[in-house]
Amino acid sequence: MKIYNFSAGPAVLPEEVLKRAALEMCDHGGSGQSVMEMSHRSKEYEAIHNECIALLREVMAIPDNYKVLLMQGGAHTQFDMLPLNLKKNGKADFIVTGQWAKKAYSEAKNYLAANLIASSEDKTFCYIPELDSAKFDKDADYLHICENNTIFGTKYPTLPDTGDVPLVSDQSSCILSVPVDVAKYGIIYACAQKNMGPSGLTVVIIREDLIQDVKGQGVPTMMQYKTHADNNSLYNTPPTYAIYMCGLVLKWIKAKGGLAAMKLHNEKKAAILYDYLDGSKLFKSTVEPKYRSLMNVPFVTGNEEIDKKFIAEAKAAGFVNLGGHRSVGGMRASIYNAMPIEGVQALVDFMAKFEKENN
Repeated sequence: MKIYNFSAGPAVLPEEVLKRAALEMCDHGGSGQSVMEMSHRSKEYEAIHNECIALLREVMAIPDNYKVLLMQGGAHTQFDMLPLNLKKNGKADFIVTGQWAKKAYSEAKNYLAANLIASSEDKTFCYIPELDSAKFDKDADYLHICENNTIFGTKYPTLPDTGDVPLVSDQSSCILSVPVDVAKYGIIYACAQKNMGPSGLTVVIIREDLIQDVKGQGVPTMMQYKTHADNNSLYNTPPTYAIYMCGLVLKWIKAKGGLAAMKLHNEKKAAILYDYLDGSKLFKSTVEPKYRSLMNVPFVTGNEEIDKKFIAEAKAAGFVNLGGHRSVGGMRASIYNAMPIEGVQALVDFMAKFEKENN
């Protein structure tokens, strides 16, 4: 039975990447070593490390005045590192469109004055709020957004215009899914376990002028962006195998035609699922159409018992990890880059069969 994995993260990886990693598991490049057992100071690993950074710069067209940092700690660590490293005037703006944006906002309050510009919590985060630029603080150290909402399935249709204030974006669940103009951001950060590879790696793309020297300001050495930028992300032992896997994923994306090809691929997949949901009498999308994510598609029947029955029968049929986040329930299909179109079509065919039998 073919298994299709709709997990929100750790998520499905390209089959070609997994096969390549399997072939190289015990001997990478004739070194006689697995990447997992290489010294991070060795020439063999250094080549893997630098190639991953170079590939990311190429695939995302990252300008020369940005540093790529390969870190650990996930988004939760970034929620602390951002205010600790960017604090100048002691205040920052936040737009809260889901759980992760809300956590970033709450955590920043420990370090500076956090200004809530807008929130969509009033409607369970089913939309991206309209923004009043008059509420933006021109003296803010940064404005933070979570660009794609993994749990609630929303995506910014356009970026907020922050002027001279650095825009900081959590792109954990949408990075590498479509082309982006990196120059519009001060910082992009993303956890790897959705579109970049296995868990353990966090990528930070930071404009060089935002890398401040915060020594003597009570910021731990490992929490300083400058520490990692000055040491090519090798100050300590990095997540070596996750970086190697990220490099393989980037090679796969490049071979498929880059981010422009990923965008077409993802739009086609999402359209198949959303078109079915919009015509269904049993299943309903929970997101306003204008703000729908290409990556995460939550849906419900309106009946918790039928939701549970669907999840159980879908799993038995080979469609796994379709349960919604524990905080909201229902269902969620995460259809990242590595999910093939036939996987989404097979899911829709199963949903239509279930609807016929249960409506």
